[in-house]
Amino acid sequence: MLLNDAHCHFFSTELFAAMARQRQGPTLPPPRGSLQEAMEEDVNRQLAIGLCDELGWETPGSAFTLADRWVRELDAHAVARAALIASVPSDETSVAAAVARHPKRFVGFFMLDPAVSDPVARARRALGELGLRGICLFPAMHHVPLHDDRVHQIVSVAASHPGSVIFVHCGVLSVGVRRKLGLPSRFDLRLGDPLSVSRLALMFPHVPFIIPHFGAGLFRETLMAADSCSNIYLDTSSSNGWIRYTPGLTLETVFSTALSIVGASRLLFGTDSSFFPRGWQRPIFDTQKTLLAGLSQTPEDQALIFGGNFDRLFPINV
Repeated sequence: MLLNDAHCHFFSTELFAAMARQRQGPTLPPPRGSLQEAMEEDVNRQLAIGLCDELGWETPGSAFTLADRWVRELDAHAVARAALIASVPSDETSVAAAVARHPKRFVGFFMLDPAVSDPVARARRALGELGLRGICLFPAMHHVPLHDDRVHQIVSVAASHPGSVIFVHCGVLSVGVRRKLGLPSRFDLRLGDPLSVSRLALMFPHVPFIIPHFGAGLFRETLMAADSCSNIYLDTSSSNGWIRYTPGLTLETVFSTALSIVGASRLLFGTDSSFFPRGWQRPIFDTQKTLLAGLSQTPEDQALIFGGNFDRLFPINV
């Protein structure tokens, strides 16, 4: 069976450097120029090495090195392709480098903060020049509601680049590496409402929207949004530990209910894999594969969930 992963995080050197700087507090931006940029790259490497040593994780190295590491990992688990997410704003170039190196293996997503300076220009560059395919919005993290005009403009950019998707994190938002490092996570969970996604999806019916983790605790609202908008997809990634917020709810019930409402054609398998040496989270695949087999899903439907839907959204055009 073809196996693709719709949700992996590209934990680059730039990401670790950004988190290290957050712990240090605000600093003045470095001067620009070829020499200064080279010095900044060296500082980023040193910051990443220090943080990874503290965490007990592998240092990612360059974007090319990390991309090659991911290819070896996917090969080891017979995973054909994966969506790689730049997990901090302004790190589009890292994922773009990985996609350029292995265009048949990776689809590039990037996090975009609508509150940063000129997010529309950043979105245009990422989807155009850099060849990325997914804009990731985290309204609870960035404190920008989905009805904000800046979000509307960003989605308009995606609409003007056929083949692009909008990924919107809803529900409970917890970033494990930030907890490990003691970084504050001042998220406003009220902004992560899947019903707000349906408003955008109705306005842009030709743009696919992806809600990860079945809505991460707002399962009912996610199902309502997806039922009203045929361009809303759900990804199955992570352990889905949010089910503990609903007494008696099981992952089996989550899958069976989602299948009954949105069908197999709008579910995207994902793991939420991120750092090494843990690598690709095989247990998540094993659990979900066993669960779907127990629900008597046909081989054809399983093939859609575990790979076919991904290839339909992101056909290989190289």
